[in-house]
Amino acid sequence: MKSFTYERPGTPAEAAAAVAAKPNAKFIAGGTNLLDLMKLQIETPTHLVDVNGLGLDRVEPTPPACARIGALVRNTDLAADPRVRTDYGVLSRALLAGASGQLRNKATTAGNLLQRTRCPYFYDTAQACNKRQPGSGCSALDGVSRQLAVIGASETCIATHPGDMAVAMRVLDATVETVDAKGTERRIPVAEFHRLPGDTPNVDTTLKTGELITAVTLPKPVAGMHIYRKVRDRASYAYALVSVAAILGKDGTGRVAFGGVAPRPWRVEAAEVDLPKGAKAVTDMVFAEANPTRDNAYKLKLAERALTAAINQARA
Repeated sequence: MKSFTYERPGTPAEAAAAVAAKPNAKFIAGGTNLLDLMKLQIETPTHLVDVNGLGLDRVEPTPPACARIGALVRNTDLAADPRVRTDYGVLSRALLAGASGQLRNKATTAGNLLQRTRCPYFYDTAQACNKRQPGSGCSALDGVSRQLAVIGASETCIATHPGDMAVAMRVLDATVETVDAKGTERRIPVAEFHRLPGDTPNVDTTLKTGELITAVTLPKPVAGMHIYRKVRDRASYAYALVSVAAILGKDGTGRVAFGGVAPRPWRVEAAEVDLPKGAKAVTDMVFAEANPTRDNAYKLKLAERALTAAINQARA
């Protein structure tokens, strides 16, 4: 790990200003992703700004009947929050499907949204990776791509977003709140938060330099059964091959978003009108522009089967 300087600011705006003022500075909270990347020298920040003391660690009700989640709320606490369990069950279930208990005790809401891909070529510094080193190429294109994206990727990157929480946030239509170095606040719909790779796969989100996430706001609760199904290679501590976040009525109507298939949580609202027709009608539309590799074409059928299981669960 390379040396770095460190500070603890007193307010969110001061934290944003501190990162904006120094080249290659980073925020740090739980550190469950950043510290690993620093040890591998994938991330080499010269300055760390510790945001743990900013008081952004509460889940608060906001009228009318909404919830505001502080950026520093730990995953364990968010999953166990009575209001989240009652009104936003898909979020609680998605959080509990991720990582391990020890990691959930440290990982934060904002950090979860910002975690970087777990593509093996991104983590292997001997391999070419446009996300890690722009312009170097993408070894995954001709490599082992079983776990990688089937839709939303580009000729420069086929990595997936690894998170579970963001998939649930997407089906709930959450909003990300931020503050910048000038103290200006911004609200970003979670649908617009994660970027597709295009020609700049090294840029994961729509955040500006120094912009700090302060909270995530959830809208009014959505009626229906809240379901999160995660298909993975082992029962715990594994990233999704395919995941499904769904809010479904007994008649099959509702909402659905997919994880493990794209560079960001993948939801196509227009396809949701076909939910009563069954999973195949929905996934045919959701993945109409899919471009899978030989290794990961199985994800298309797996997504259909995972959604079928969710629909059957709701009907039962």
